[in-house]
Parts: sequence; C-alpha cells; structure tokens
Amino acid sequence: MENALLFTIILLFAELFEAYIQRAQTLLDVLEKLYAYYQKSIFLFFLIQPGFYFIMFIVLLTGVLNVTMVFLLAIKIFDIFYKIELIKKVFIEREVSQEIAQMLEWKMPSMFFFMGAALYPPLLFYALT
Repeated sequence: MENALLFTIILLFAELFEAYIQRAQTLLDVLEKLYAYYQKSIFLFFLIQPGFYFIMFIVLLTGVLNVTMVFLLAIKIFDIFYKIELIKKVFIEREVSQEIAQMLEWKMPSMFFFMGAALYPPLLFYALT
C-alpha cells in the first residue's frame, strides 16, 4: 500500500513536469514547443514524457498488468503518438485541414494542462491497490 502511494506521488510530479513543459496559450503553441524537442532529436521528444516511462517501470517492477493499468498505458501511448502525428501534419507535411487549423488556434485554459496530473495518478493508485 505504501508503495502504491509513493508511486502515485512520483507520477504526480512527473505529470506536473510534463504540464509545465507543454503549457502554452493554444494547441499550436504546444505543438511548436514539442516540435522544438522533436527537431533536436526524437529521443529528446520521448524523454520529456517521464510519466510514460515511470508507468512502464512500475509495470515491470510490480508485475501488475490489470485492466486499469492497460487502460493507463493505452492513454499515455495514444497521447504521445497523437502528438507526433499532429507535429508531422502541421510542421513537416504542412497539410492541415481547415477544421484542424481552426482547432489549433483555440485558446486553452490553463487547467487543461493539469488534466494529466489529475487523471493519471488516481488511475495508477487504483490499479496498484
């Protein structure tokens, strides 16, 4: 039980770090920040996703792979690869539909970036207990 709480707190800090790095006014600004890391190295882009690696570490350490843990991993994987696809479409291929271009310009409330910190740690705690 105490390990579950410790792991949850560590994941909370990892998610707050991700929120701090990705925080911006619009989705386009977020993608621009992430694209700067992507341009330097794809490995650097993946390194700024510590929550994903920490969850993988917990799965390997504890051997827990229940439905909640699989759901948590799936969300994290989808999030990372969706960002990569958006970066490729917007900055590399420069093929963006009108609807997506409008969506990229929407103002994002600052609470949006803390959704990961509010969602992932409780899911991890639930998966481990």
